[in-house]
Amino acid sequence: MKEILKIFLPNSLIKLYHSAKKRLRFVPEDELVNFDSKTISAGHYNVTYRGIPAIRCPFDYVIYQMIISKIKPDLVIEIGTNYGGGALYLADLMNTLGHGAIHTIDIEKKTGEIVAKHPRIKLFTNGWENYNINEAKEFSKILIIEDASHMYEDTLSALRKFSPLVSIDSYFIVEDGIINELDKEKGFHGGPLRAIREFLAENKNFKVDRAYCDMFGKNATFNVNGYLKRIK
Repeated sequence: MKEILKIFLPNSLIKLYHSAKKRLRFVPEDELVNFDSKTISAGHYNVTYRGIPAIRCPFDYVIYQMIISKIKPDLVIEIGTNYGGGALYLADLMNTLGHGAIHTIDIEKKTGEIVAKHPRIKLFTNGWENYNINEAKEFSKILIIEDASHMYEDTLSALRKFSPLVSIDSYFIVEDGIINELDKEKGFHGGPLRAIREFLAENKNFKVDRAYCDMFGKNATFNVNGYLKRIK
């Protein structure tokens, strides 16, 4: 049957046929599978790590631990601390490896004691614009995670400021390009994706690493086109 369909029908009709066939198949209500970027976005606000809000897509948590394990950075600079669940997760990964430190930056301190007292975490609360890059001069292998306002202007400025710190074969991870898929980009003046496009056009030292962006499907990540690998 499949071979006959291929001969006489275009691919679009074949896909429609299989889609209709699947929908007609009886599935008990409690066995239905139904999720997309919007349901994942709603759920990711409830993600915690060790009881602390850690608002990231679970796909990206898996990818982050892979990158940390592979790169073994001396320093991770996280732009956007919030409650610190993400910083704590990264710090615990580094504990497992026995190596690395985190500089996490925000405009106010909302972290609890477990984050503030972690020996691998150093908190900065004067905003990323005021972060002195000399704080990173003693480290040789550096990875950056940008998770600040998601405004186009801020994201591009952060890319320009921090990208020189990223070591070759490490990453500048720009979070939440998913806002375009969620139809929110206007409120962010084009958001991270607009900033990434402009940054890559002017800086040829980085490229989008499709292996991570597309691991679970085409840009099945909240960091759409956001895994920027330094190649030179």
